[in-house]
Amino acid sequence: MFRRVSVVALLLVCLLIFFKNTSAQNTKLNFFDLSPTFNRNRLTMLEIGGGSVYALSMIGLYELWYKDQPGSKFHFFNDNSEWLQMDKGGHCVVAYYVGSVGINLLTWAGCKQHDAIWYGGMVGAVYNTTFEVMDGFSSEYGFSLGDVGANFLGAAIVIGEQLAWNEQRIKLKFSYHHSPEAGMRPDLLGNGFVQNSIKDYNGLSDWVSVNINSFTNRRTNIPNWLNMAVGYGADGMLGAKINPVSYKGKDLPTLKRHRQYYLSFDIDLSQINTNSKALNTALDVLNLIKVMAPALEYNPVAKFLFHPIYF
Repeated sequence: MFRRVSVVALLLVCLLIFFKNTSAQNTKLNFFDLSPTFNRNRLTMLEIGGGSVYALSMIGLYELWYKDQPGSKFHFFNDNSEWLQMDKGGHCVVAYYVGSVGINLLTWAGCKQHDAIWYGGMVGAVYNTTFEVMDGFSSEYGFSLGDVGANFLGAAIVIGEQLAWNEQRIKLKFSYHHSPEAGMRPDLLGNGFVQNSIKDYNGLSDWVSVNINSFTNRRTNIPNWLNMAVGYGADGMLGAKINPVSYKGKDLPTLKRHRQYYLSFDIDLSQINTNSKALNTALDVLNLIKVMAPALEYNPVAKFLFHPIYF
């Protein structure tokens, strides 16, 4: 929690610095407007802010995650069979989202389109891969080539879409609902909403959200904000590869580990334009989350299920 609060506080400070400097440089350029030309002042603020956030998050992660774990020589670890690949989906979604933010920020600073796409789009993959290097020196984990592959897949998707269409027509998102399994293994699946939303793969879903109208050149009556979404999830997992039979001396239920597939509607928040540029920016930031909507599920246990509202 300390790491998260510190990062948010630092980002707010950086935003205030951005506003002060950009306003002083050009009073006609609103803070939320894209710079029509290269803006050295904005890029410097991004470098300082981004570098500070990166350093602080690395220090915080070490203190909270690695400090009390024994180190080791750098080694690899194959975790591709764990969690029915839900963790790989998470790596891909996060790398995609951070890469999208990176492109937007460099575009905001007036960087050349080619540079904004390639450098900004790679930010998420590079940032995530730093964690893998730290894992490689931890005796409890190891450098995962599968995770790195998922990181760069996310970056490839965001860069590829920007090069092909100069926009993100197909967005990667996630959703989370509290699962019954979370309370059975709080040591592994998290204790509290924040930890659960990161560690409880039973309640997480990864989504591919497609903006329908973007493929018709906006020539239909379909609202620009309406998306169709295909989701992937998994359930019945009380361990990474297999389920234990007990936890702290208490028997655990026998659960069948299985995959889940979803079809649902979604809202592309970036297509909702308001009179407030600040609100438009906030909607873009929140576009990582797939909205609650009716969903059709298929899984090998219950076959087809309809959810009036699914998140």
